[in-house]
Amino acid sequence: MVADRLNPIANRLRFAVGRDALGRWVAIELHGRGGGFFRSREAALHYATSECGGRRRAVRLARRPLSLAL
Repeated sequence: MVADRLNPIANRLRFAVGRDALGRWVAIELHGRGGGFFRSREAALHYATSECGGRRRAVRLARRPLSLAL
């Protein structure tokens, strides 16, 4: 089916949210164009989802520690 071959941009992964090695919550744009440190998981998810135009599928939770280079 044609629909099975389509991979719309809206569903592509853009952000990872998780903790860094020091336990801080971070959100990282996967191409290195954005991100930051946050007080809570909810705040990091809110930022990442907002940056993706509200597309929750474009954000994933990391299982391993993340590293945000400033």
